[in-house]
Amino acid sequence: MRFAHNSERQFAKLLDFYAISWEYEPRTFVLQSDKDGNPEQAFTPDFYLPGYDLYIEITTLNQKLVTKKNRKARRLQELYPDVSIKVFYQRAYLGLLVKYGLEPPSQLSAAMGEGAPLRLDLDVRPVVRQPEAESA
Repeated sequence: MRFAHNSERQFAKLLDFYAISWEYEPRTFVLQSDKDGNPEQAFTPDFYLPGYDLYIEITTLNQKLVTKKNRKARRLQELYPDVSIKVFYQRAYLGLLVKYGLEPPSQLSAAMGEGAPLRLDLDVRPVVRQPEAESA
């Protein structure tokens, strides 16, 4: 599979290692349309984790682009309230790589100018579907 960025490839490897089912860029969400209904702005999150019913966007780019992605993620939540999305920022992403051994701590230190690895705080749980009540 071809990924747009190396960070996406690394994240996919981590998901595979933990046997977490994922899809790469499976859906594009229209965020704004013109008066004729033609899409003017859209957002395609990097990953979808079906077992968690969660979209993941990896953002390891400069702050200007991070702000743009944050705006798109907020707009997605406004227009599609049933859709869950988590944005991984550079600091959390690099901490994730170190925590799971995909990159040495020196990679994190060099990128962030710090000495200690960062704690990744990701609170996602698998979706547990309740069986529907039987009709009487």
